[in-house]
Amino acid sequence: MVKTRLVSAINNGVVIDHIVAGQALKIMRLLHVVNNQQRVTLGLNLTSKRLKLKDLIKIENRTLSLEEINQVGVFSPSATINCIKNFAVCEKTRCSLPELIRGVLFCPNPNCISRLTGKSHFSLEELHKEISFYCIYCEKQFNHDQFDTINL
Repeated sequence: MVKTRLVSAINNGVVIDHIVAGQALKIMRLLHVVNNQQRVTLGLNLTSKRLKLKDLIKIENRTLSLEEINQVGVFSPSATINCIKNFAVCEKTRCSLPELIRGVLFCPNPNCISRLTGKSHFSLEELHKEISFYCIYCEKQFNHDQFDTINL
């Protein structure tokens, strides 16, 4: 059996691996890589031993701040962030679910006051691999599917 790589290596940049399948496009929009001139490689529904199916994002000549890593953790707490220098992993960080997230998502509740102010604030909780978002302003609970990529 011949092994082949489905995605090519990058010289310098960041690889976001082990993304929950179906979340990569949201993460790309969240990190604003769609609008920039950076070279991006996107892998959707790749096979994974740990997740069965996973997504993958490679962004050349980019690093992620701690805040951005926490934002990735909102959509995929099991993701791994690999910093690449000269085609080798120089640093590996595991995402985790932050307790709070501010100013990243718009509340799906059309009557929420945060939609007028543009300042959202959610507390997050993971139960049985499902993430619940609690809006601090309207006190309503939401799940991932209620956040459209347009709202990022």
